[in-house]
Amino acid sequence: SKVTLEVYSISGERIALLVNENQSAGFYSVNFMNKNISSGVYFYRINAINNATGNQFSSMKKMILLK
Repeated sequence: SKVTLEVYSISGERIALLVNENQSAGFYSVNFMNKNISSGVYFYRINAINNATGNQFSSMKKMILLK
């Protein structure tokens, strides 16, 4: 599937694109190490589109970044 993982500020501005590649099914982890971003509330969105069937998954969640 084509997978994207993006991080947004509370105002809706995209501040990071962490994943943008084809991935097979499984478990993955991503390090989000950006010293230019302050502590606060952010949102992340993951999208996955199955290349064979066109089925799509999308989820947006809130996260709190503490430094």
